[in-house]
Amino acid sequence: MADGIDRTAGAAASRPTGRIAELALVFIGGAAGSLARFGLAVALGAGAEADGWPLGTFAANLTGAFLLGLLVESLGRIGPDAGRLRSARLLLGTGVLGGFTTYSMFATEVAQLLLALRPLEGLAYALVTLVVGGAASWAGVLAARGLARRRGGAT
Repeated sequence: MADGIDRTAGAAASRPTGRIAELALVFIGGAAGSLARFGLAVALGAGAEADGWPLGTFAANLTGAFLLGLLVESLGRIGPDAGRLRSARLLLGTGVLGGFTTYSMFATEVAQLLLALRPLEGLAYALVTLVVGGAASWAGVLAARGLARRRGGAT
């Protein structure tokens, strides 16, 4: 690692059995995250809207952004993206949170609002989701840093 590149982090993934295990983690996590998003949509009521904004997608994406910021920062503080930490990131980040959040539905809902001749609502929904989603992710990172400080970890 004299050149600053950790060539061991992906070693397990380069073996066929390692790649299959990683794919299984993403698959299982993705299924769980998708079911959680479906549960959120059911809890909010199918087609729930507030001022024309699809609440299920909005809530899932903002919650997911916060949790992904929290997860990635927390795992990064523990150690390099290898072994159990890599498995945790693949299961929880790529899998669960990847299945829970949904860019494709967000983009479709923006397009539907625009096509329904509701351009202000569509553009506002898009802008607020992106800005507040970025802020939620940042808040997740800051929360992880705060938790690390309380536990006596580095800042």
